[in-house]
Amino acid sequence: MQQILVVDDEIGIRELLSEILRDEGYQVRLAENASQARALRGQGRPDLVLLDIWMPDTDGITLLKEWASSGLLTMPVVMMSGHGTIDTAVEATRIGAYDFLEKPIALQKLLATVGRALRSGEQQAKPNLMLSALGRAPLMTELKQRLERVAGLKSPLLLIAEAGCGADLCARFVHTPNAPWVAPENLAQLAEAPLDLLTQAREGTLYLHEIGDLSRTEQKGLLLVIGRVEKYNARLICATARDLSEMVAQGAFDARLYSAISALTVRVPSLREHREDIPELANLFLLRSIEAKEAPPRHFGTAALNALRNYDWPGNLSQLENVVRTLALTALGEEIGVNDVNQVLSPSGARHTAPSGLPLDLPLREARDAFERVYFEHHIAKEGGNMSRVADSVGLERTHLYRKLKQLGIKLTRRGEE
Repeated sequence: MQQILVVDDEIGIRELLSEILRDEGYQVRLAENASQARALRGQGRPDLVLLDIWMPDTDGITLLKEWASSGLLTMPVVMMSGHGTIDTAVEATRIGAYDFLEKPIALQKLLATVGRALRSGEQQAKPNLMLSALGRAPLMTELKQRLERVAGLKSPLLLIAEAGCGADLCARFVHTPNAPWVAPENLAQLAEAPLDLLTQAREGTLYLHEIGDLSRTEQKGLLLVIGRVEKYNARLICATARDLSEMVAQGAFDARLYSAISALTVRVPSLREHREDIPELANLFLLRSIEAKEAPPRHFGTAALNALRNYDWPGNLSQLENVVRTLALTALGEEIGVNDVNQVLSPSGARHTAPSGLPLDLPLREARDAFERVYFEHHIAKEGGNMSRVADSVGLERTHLYRKLKQLGIKLTRRGEE
């Protein structure tokens, strides 16, 4: 039976809508204000929400924004108001509302809108996370404030972020709503047709992930884009986990390009820098998996959340989300315990040893190279591709580390999208 949550501060309207909808075969839950609506939403995902705009504690638009920003707007929401305006309806739709009904609501219009909304909800995918869902620690509050200060500018923005930190969410935060958003997965387009990217991003945003991996030809293409971006009235946002200044010193990155993109720079904190947010993030990722019907209902035990909080997360948010999804699918009980977490985070024990299958019959030089190749590949994977942390782990300066990797033929593959 499909469940509808009715949120309205007027008891008469709540009871009337409840009677109508129950007669149509729906299960109905009632909330007289935003506080009750939050509590009921926290208990589970309704199939549809009918949400009044004007309420005494928190208005419906604010509640809608809360759900959207926290990743909880996974169901269609129909706004209701007896004082509706076109501007209010447009604002609600922009935030993510499915439709807008003006009171008094005609019976046939109510039932038709409810039917359409429920059908749309059956195909509704998990919405993208927003920046405000990444935590409430002081570091994340400061990040949001810095991004707000640069949001209205048109100059290129460089985001310094380890892989998986959510640089794309930061870019979307400063992106103008309802404007073109272009984020190519294959940055080879910078070499092949850089101006095509600008054409697509005209009046909007062009977001480029991990520009530290660009080839020389792709770097030239990006320089061309920077020279033309103002003409297209587009905003260029780039992200990298690399130390570009060091790459310039090594001759691996164009000095003119670095100067052009680094004038406005914002650093995105790694997950281990705001550990206090990890339990809430883990619960959010778990809830999203359950509500998307990827996993059965489960919950974290306190010790399990503490174990997640104490882990270093070299892959940051992306790794945390993958670990939570794995736990949601593989935990044996309804409660995810600390043993479940430890098995996923350290499936072979806390200390990793070199594989016994190393070619010990080779000459010393070749055997040493084989061991070093395995050794460095292990540390690169362990640190999620963060070369600063790899250098610290293995006790080498970055310059010597890059030289060693080149000597061993270890190529640094392009990181996943931030």
